[in-house]
Amino acid sequence: MPKPYVSIIITTFNRRVALAELLAALVEQTYQDFEVIIINDAGEKVNDVAGLYTELDITVIDLPENRYHVYARNKGIEKATGELIMLMDDDDLPLPTHLETMIEQMGDADLVYSDVEIVNYQETNEKRTPINHHLFAYHFDVDAMRKFSTYVPSGSVYRKSIHDEIGVFDESVRNYWDWDFFLRVAEKHRIKRVPVASVLYEFSESGNNQSKKLENMRFYLDRLITKHQLGNLPTKNFYLLLEEPDVKQREAPSNRIWDGVTMPQSRL
Repeated sequence: MPKPYVSIIITTFNRRVALAELLAALVEQTYQDFEVIIINDAGEKVNDVAGLYTELDITVIDLPENRYHVYARNKGIEKATGELIMLMDDDDLPLPTHLETMIEQMGDADLVYSDVEIVNYQETNEKRTPINHHLFAYHFDVDAMRKFSTYVPSGSVYRKSIHDEIGVFDESVRNYWDWDFFLRVAEKHRIKRVPVASVLYEFSESGNNQSKKLENMRFYLDRLITKHQLGNLPTKNFYLLLEEPDVKQREAPSNRIWDGVTMPQSRL
């Protein structure tokens, strides 16, 4: 069997409804040369959910104890066989043309990322329904990224060989692993923003997104600041950044392709 070109790494913890929708979204991708690696961080079993999507090449890794999302991603990297990696949180969704567009835009870049729609959902035991959404699209500026990160890792695609040079994701900065990864990649590799909002990023008022817990994030932000010598920074999340004056100045035009309503139909 030839190796897949892309390894899609999904970390999950007790989000069966969202995970089912994500797998349905992967079935709808216009580009299909990929494997799916689900790392279950000692949450309720998801093998039955994965089994509903037989079209996909899915591997489920059940961790024996909860080690948090950064450790889980690193276990996924170990298992990945693709030349490219696409990261996905279990509650985020790529629109149908997302992966095809990312690959088309790679060129000589080492990491590409898209703009996103930040979505507030109402969730039941069977599905999520969008309530409202906001565009999250900002000009690529490495210097500005040292103050406020606008890199959303879900849906970003990069060359797996990057890890051979800079190492794996840093567990010691937990909530800011993605910001840390971006800054480390930017030191030696070419990064490209793709101006299309082709990922739906979950930030529901009723959800359990880790970036809502600002009081728990300060410790890790201080570690990130020390590691990269970033100076004095406030604790923010993506939703709060929407109204941050310095960030609003970086707002960029983007191709918004989602109708604000249509969702992948899960098989739960």
